[in-house]
Amino acid sequence: MCTRILWNTSNHAVLAGRTMDWPESTEPVLTVLPRGLERDGGTLAGATVVDDNPLLWTSRFGSLVTTVYGAGTADGLNEAGLAAHMLYLDSTDPGPRDPGRPGLQIALWIQYLLDSAATVPEALDLLDTCQPVPVEMHGFRATVHVALEDASGDSAIIEYIAGERRVHHDRSYTIMTNEPSYDEQLRLLREQVRTVQGLGHDRPSSEVPLPGNVNAVDRFQRAAYFSALLPEPADDRQAVAGILAVTRNASVPFGAPYREGRFHTYNTEYRTVCDLTNRRYFFELSTSPNLLWAELDRFDLSPGAPAMTLHPDDIDLAGSVSARFTPSPAPF
Repeated sequence: MCTRILWNTSNHAVLAGRTMDWPESTEPVLTVLPRGLERDGGTLAGATVVDDNPLLWTSRFGSLVTTVYGAGTADGLNEAGLAAHMLYLDSTDPGPRDPGRPGLQIALWIQYLLDSAATVPEALDLLDTCQPVPVEMHGFRATVHVALEDASGDSAIIEYIAGERRVHHDRSYTIMTNEPSYDEQLRLLREQVRTVQGLGHDRPSSEVPLPGNVNAVDRFQRAAYFSALLPEPADDRQAVAGILAVTRNASVPFGAPYREGRFHTYNTEYRTVCDLTNRRYFFELSTSPNLLWAELDRFDLSPGAPAMTLHPDDIDLAGSVSARFTPSPAPF
């Protein structure tokens, strides 16, 4: 059900990797969106889902994102160097609908932040301007939490639990998976560190016992361990390879032991890396052997420019694909 890993301690670049773990194709499309687009946060795939007081806005920044089911944004970055990632959290509950606050269908939550903010603090200031409204897509209720980071390395995790918004804002919050809530994940990580130290392992080594399964807690702790050991890269290639190595380690293989019941576990559909320093976006489909990337600076993001899209499920795509995008109607 997804993992996000932020690498903000390198002197070379600020990078964020994520996995998308889901039981079916989310129909991902790489999409470039220009500035000046008029948005209606009350619509989902052309249907009205927020009848009373939907959030309306105009995009301030252009962005490069991966869409989900053509109805929202799961992941991406904008031209100012802000990135956002939407991950599943079963316990998400924004509370009863308050018609006095503009409503934003939750699949457009991170697109609103990418459209409107340049930094993590700016994005957090926007939280009071709207109320996320859960929706259902393809039979799945979109109960999600959000990770943000910017080109300075700042980071934030946003959750709604029992109607209460919880914001964890600090550069140290570099890992996120799914259930349980972030407070509990941090507590479990501290407990794991104490356990390892109690076994006499004060330094990282190949003898340190690590959780090795695919559930959200094990992935969180394993990603935290390996990301903390990343060596300083010599160049862009090493930097992206480093964050991808940890992201792949936190991926869920096909045939992994799925967990039934409340907190499901699904295989990894794709992986992405946001290079916030150089505004590059990398994409790796699990069913393809090729890594793709696009450079946001190579696109026309001016108001009135067309949206550009690329379907990544093409075995002939590899390497730099910025020139392979084609004009397309904006998906939302």
